[in-house]
Amino acid sequence: MSGASVRTVPLEHDVATPLAARWRLQGRTRTALGAVTPPLLFGLRLWASVCLAYYLAFWLELDTAAWAGLSAAIVCQPRLGASLRKGWFRMIGTVVGAVAIVVLTAVFPQQRGAFLVCLALWGAACALVATLVTNFLSYAAALAGYTAAIIAADQLGPTGGGPHGDVFMLALTRTTEICIGIVSAGVVLAGTELGSARRRLAALLASLSSEVARPFLGAFARSGSQPADGGDPRALLRRVVAAEPAIDEAIGERIHLRSRLPVLQDALDGLLAALAARRAIALHLAQHDDPADRRDARAILDCIPRDLRLLADTGDPTRWTADPSGLRILCREAARALVSMPTATPSLRLLGDQTASALKGLSRALDGLALLVNDSEPSRPTRRRVWLSVSDWLTPLVNAARAFVTIGGVAVLWIATAWPNGASAIVWAAVPVLLFSPRADQSYGLAAQFMMGNAVAVVFAAIVAFGVLPALSTFGGFSLALGLYLVPAGVLVVRSNGSPIFTAMAFNFLAALAPANQMAYDTQAFYNSALAILLGNGAAGLALRLVPSPSPALRTRRLLRFTLRELRGLAAGPIPRTNDAWEHRINGKIRAMPEAATARDWGRLLTALSTGTAMLELRRAARELEIASEVDSAIEAFTQGRSALTAARLAQVDERLAARSVDLAPTLRARASILVIQEALTSRTSYFDSGARA
Repeated sequence: MSGASVRTVPLEHDVATPLAARWRLQGRTRTALGAVTPPLLFGLRLWASVCLAYYLAFWLELDTAAWAGLSAAIVCQPRLGASLRKGWFRMIGTVVGAVAIVVLTAVFPQQRGAFLVCLALWGAACALVATLVTNFLSYAAALAGYTAAIIAADQLGPTGGGPHGDVFMLALTRTTEICIGIVSAGVVLAGTELGSARRRLAALLASLSSEVARPFLGAFARSGSQPADGGDPRALLRRVVAAEPAIDEAIGERIHLRSRLPVLQDALDGLLAALAARRAIALHLAQHDDPADRRDARAILDCIPRDLRLLADTGDPTRWTADPSGLRILCREAARALVSMPTATPSLRLLGDQTASALKGLSRALDGLALLVNDSEPSRPTRRRVWLSVSDWLTPLVNAARAFVTIGGVAVLWIATAWPNGASAIVWAAVPVLLFSPRADQSYGLAAQFMMGNAVAVVFAAIVAFGVLPALSTFGGFSLALGLYLVPAGVLVVRSNGSPIFTAMAFNFLAALAPANQMAYDTQAFYNSALAILLGNGAAGLALRLVPSPSPALRTRRLLRFTLRELRGLAAGPIPRTNDAWEHRINGKIRAMPEAATARDWGRLLTALSTGTAMLELRRAARELEIASEVDSAIEAFTQGRSALTAARLAQVDERLAARSVDLAPTLRARASILVIQEALTSRTSYFDSGARA
């Protein structure tokens, strides 16, 4: 027995322990691969896009192939929709800038001073437009400015003796080089990525709809006091405003969505309308917390379909994407039921009408969600939007001044020093000042990061230009040398979430390297070119520092003052047929609000939006109820900044309406509008009385 082998049976924990460790290791490995794969894929796509652009430019024997590769790098984005959309607007900006410089050259032949002044004015105009518009349209405006500077630099030559040569052919050549880069990037990205912008936008709209619906439906269900100011709306408002670039990305991937752009824009406006109505409900419940008002709130809640209430209570955004068309029908039916619901008090009428407005806003958001999920047509005609509404001219004008000072200052330095690379310095001054000026108080910091990234890119470009490329004689070797830098740089761009320092390192490495069919390894020319890049960036940073953007506090005060001015004008001016124009103007101011604005400031805008809507409804009802003179007298006091007198006169109008025994439904609706205005005046007296007219 002593020599017999002993067989042991492994215990359960002896087997489970190594298996659990193996599973944990596999889980960590999958997590690491999931974090590394997207940045690495972008780096490879960036490399492939640039190599394809250079191959085509070299094959066509273009004068400056560097612009093709640089354009491919700039257009290449981590997401397909953003890349395609950016490429399209880059083409537009390039063509506009090329046309502008052709016109300037025709008007000022051989007149260097006038030509440079007009070039600076063109840059200022582009900076103005880039600030007024948003997203990729802003990028196109900036690009039109520095494309003109690029072509002008070639036209003026190293001595700046005035425009000369065939400007049309030069503009055509530069445009062709840039478009080759754009097309190359588009081909590579479209062939290697399916795109998910539409799905991401749908998920974002579902999440926003869920977050808007849950608090205002919950306000009816909760007992006890409500926040006096309706709560802090900042985070949700910022998310709604930040959703606009996602719409651009979705259109970039699915061109047929371009014709449905008003539906998607109206979805965001609907969410803002729902937030304004939600705030009016919260203000009312905060100021009226007696049992009767609680019963009114429960009555409103009972009119909302159970499925919709349960959906809002769960807070699960994915359930909103399951059947957005069905949810849209529920919202619209509930809104109609609330509007037609018999009511006995102005308080109940207010809750019913404001809840109906919120549900209508949600149904507009669901129109956009249904379009994204199943290509469903909107349930109502799409609202026609005003193309442009300027919230405040101060920031655009300051940015225009920055661009003019920057371009003009570098041009004067060039003329004074006769530096051969002065024209190139103008280009590299125009790029950051036009790109970053619309970023307001962040512009100087972004320009400084951009300059640091360019400094690093210049160092690596020198290493590749003088230490690597002279030993290579084939395009394959050239491509491999580019890949050793571009792939890691692309990874850093994604990992840093598009930080200017890493973006400049990745893209402007190609500008400093300036590959050509016949490379000239001239150290003096290289260092002059590098100095032009850094000097131009430094001039732009200096201008952004010396001519600062208006502070967030100043911009907030101006936006609130202009909102109040428009609200007073709305009270005294002609009565429009719909509320669309009013909503559009205030929504524009909400989008222009600085992130540093306080919760009180955001709340004032939402209160102004709901107050203006109530004033329009009251003034329309006053005509039908033959009380126009009394309402106009009350609103006249509001235009003078006298909230107490306005509230007192509205109370008299309310007493007269309460004494009526006919037309109960229109009367109660008018009294509900009066109640909205009175509660807004009570909660925001200091704001509505500010800047009172004598």
